[in-house]
Amino acid sequence: KKISDVLQKSAPKPGVPADLQNLLTQHFGENRSVIEIEELKLSDSCFLPANDLSHSFSSYLKEICPKWAKLRRNHKEKKSVVMLVLCSSALRSLELIKSMTAFKGDCKVLKLFAKHIKIKEQMNLLEKGVFHIGVGTPGRVKALVEQDGLCLNSTKYMILDWNWRDQKLRRMMDIPEV
Repeated sequence: KKISDVLQKSAPKPGVPADLQNLLTQHFGENRSVIEIEELKLSDSCFLPANDLSHSFSSYLKEICPKWAKLRRNHKEKKSVVMLVLCSSALRSLELIKSMTAFKGDCKVLKLFAKHIKIKEQMNLLEKGVFHIGVGTPGRVKALVEQDGLCLNSTKYMILDWNWRDQKLRRMMDIPEV
């Protein structure tokens, strides 16, 4: 069976915290001890309600972060963002940036992906200015964190673009590189 055949017969359903927990257990289960796997478990209180697919991205952000204006005003740290949005591709990142115009207000958004933007440029931008939202791919965010270009201490929200499917009908969790 092809994944596209299966998907055509089933209605899309929003992701749940158990999906991420299962993915973490599956990925780390082979080379971690039982105690280390227990430490990876996140309580349900760590998760915001998932987008039930009735909201646009902008309205979903307004729902989960009603005090955004206050968070945005109080954020003064360089090399960090308040909200980090992870997408499966650079094109999807751009699409989400365009769709959140009603939500972001006066904040600065930083593109965190590799398409036509060098990692040194992104590190320089993070060092020079204060950014509120970072939208990018897991690979680039990981590289920035490893090179101390991005600090996650002041990050309040991390949003995974979990349900979106690319042209091959893969979700972010279906891509082996992620």
